[in-house]
Amino acid sequence: MKGGSVGAQVVDPYAEALMSIAQERNLTDNFGEIMRNLANLLEESPELQGLLENPLISSDDKKAVLQRIVGNTNEYLQSFLKVLVDRRRVMFLELVCKKYLEILRDLNNAVLAEVTSATELDESQKRAISDKVKSITGATSVEIKTSIDADLIGGVIIKVGSQVLDASIQGQLRRISYSLMSAA
Repeated sequence: MKGGSVGAQVVDPYAEALMSIAQERNLTDNFGEIMRNLANLLEESPELQGLLENPLISSDDKKAVLQRIVGNTNEYLQSFLKVLVDRRRVMFLELVCKKYLEILRDLNNAVLAEVTSATELDESQKRAISDKVKSITGATSVEIKTSIDADLIGGVIIKVGSQVLDASIQGQLRRISYSLMSAA
């Protein structure tokens, strides 16, 4: 039920409404940080996602859990989360968070670079990737989301929107293999 057009029909209006509230109160970046943390938490915790989606758990309990997670950060954000619970849309919370961050990046001329590497990247490597992505996209800032895939052997795969830059050793070996097969 989360995917496809039904999700977009639900997610987009809520994310846009939250952005509207944030813009009116000059809290776009503040909300962005909270939404980023909340999206990461939901992505990493299927238990929390399951709790929020479970119809047998009361709305009050769901609100209490969300209150503990976001704390007393902002009354508008707390009210927004309560509305999601009351309208039985809390199952879309992770998608709403991600859509809000997408809207925020558009406003700030920023992009999300999903970077997969064989090992953990250090700050200088992240800076180099950020600079490369800025030069390719023309963005003023880059948000980097990293993941590790030991099968890459070395190098990185960078995904920005629909563009993929495969600078991994595994990708280079694959390209060499294809060129050798086509030459034969």
